[in-house]
Amino acid sequence: MTQSRNTPPGDAAPQSPSNAPVKPKTSLKKVAAASSIGTTIEWYDFFIYGTAAALVFPALFFPDQNPATATLSSFATFAVAFFARPVGAAIFGHFGDRIGRKNTLVWTLIIMGIATVFIGLLPGYNTGAFGVFEGGIGIWAPTLLVVCRFFQGFAVGGEWAGATLLTAEYAPEGKRGMMAMWPQLGVAFAFFLSSGTFLVFSLVAGGGADLDSPFMQYGWRIPFLLSAVLVLVGLWIRLTVEETPVFRQTQEREAKEAAATAAADKAANRVTAPRTLPFADALRYQWKEILIAGGALTSLFSLFYMGTSFLTNYATATLGHSRPFVLAMGMIAALIFGAAIALSAMYSDKIGRRKVIGTSVGLAIPWTLFVFPILDTGSTFAFGVVLFVTLIIFGIAYGPAGALLPELFQARYRYTGAGLGYNLAGILGGALPPLAAAAMIGAGNTFGVGLMLSALSIMSMVCIFLMTESSKNVIHADAEPDDSRLIATEMP
Repeated sequence: MTQSRNTPPGDAAPQSPSNAPVKPKTSLKKVAAASSIGTTIEWYDFFIYGTAAALVFPALFFPDQNPATATLSSFATFAVAFFARPVGAAIFGHFGDRIGRKNTLVWTLIIMGIATVFIGLLPGYNTGAFGVFEGGIGIWAPTLLVVCRFFQGFAVGGEWAGATLLTAEYAPEGKRGMMAMWPQLGVAFAFFLSSGTFLVFSLVAGGGADLDSPFMQYGWRIPFLLSAVLVLVGLWIRLTVEETPVFRQTQEREAKEAAATAAADKAANRVTAPRTLPFADALRYQWKEILIAGGALTSLFSLFYMGTSFLTNYATATLGHSRPFVLAMGMIAALIFGAAIALSAMYSDKIGRRKVIGTSVGLAIPWTLFVFPILDTGSTFAFGVVLFVTLIIFGIAYGPAGALLPELFQARYRYTGAGLGYNLAGILGGALPPLAAAAMIGAGNTFGVGLMLSALSIMSMVCIFLMTESSKNVIHADAEPDDSRLIATEMP
């Protein structure tokens, strides 16, 4: 078989004992713990913002707007992070492909932690924080909130790809789905923790929604400040993990190639060409994989963010369900969601990523049309059914996604490519739909929200049809062209 036309010249090399995958020195249990705990902390920070955007920020940072407009403004700040994520994916992807997965993941954790703690200390538009700026800070409050949110998204943009690469590049043959489920499970753990933390402090500080209530004054801030403790734990765990064997192998190979090229150029009296950027190479050689992966995972993101942050707001503000009930249901849903992730990830090692993700999208197309008719019955049981089923369908796709994206890209720009594909899906499915839904809900058009979600799932199904199975791809740096270099959008 010939090398794919999208593969960089000279990127494949015959495998030999000298360039075989580097034997890992870190135990798989430690790798799983580092990826899962670190991802839990990062997404805990991300989710408490989403919960606060639904429950607190409309009144605290946009008090002069009517409730519908304030909610839209609050979710607009939530969406800022999704546009920051591709920026983070490109920048952290560059360093992840240059200096290593581990070192880059340490920085994503630090940046996320600082931004989250700062939100917990931020005064409101006309309210203070812990006795400081009692009259608020006016327009600076939402402005600084947006800045912090940008850095949250910037950090998460680099987090996911690095965490999945950490597990996928350590995984034994035939077990990538099972290993890559650990960073995916971190999202379920984080949703459980964020809902649980808000529930505890809502009960302790009281459930009042006016600005003078203890919860609005300080209760909502505690989950953000606790992030500092969690970040320290995550840093300690991540610093104990060694760099992935695939990255170390890639570095060794590139050093040899660079030395050989420099020697040849010197002998021929040529100027050595500058080293290309991972971002440029990913776009040049595998732009189709980035677009198709982003499109295939759009349904996944639309289900998740609509099923968590948006439904939290809709259930409390529109349906009138109590805040403790909605948060408690979120905790139960997180457990069900985690089970769906684990089962689907492991099953994808047996039947392939494409079939499992396709099943999720196939279920999402009709389900999204029934979400709001069921919700609008107004019963608490109906809310629970919608939340659970939505997160189960999402979990079926999310489990295999952790292995899918690393399998699609070449080792030397894998961090960048996987991050760009994942965060493109975040914009299409996680940033735009909640904004559009908030506007449609404000106009009384709930059925339009269902149509939008169904249309996004149809788009994802088209992308899945264009994709070929990746679970058998070899992902180490010296894989042969005929066993791992098939581009996922090209049939063998």
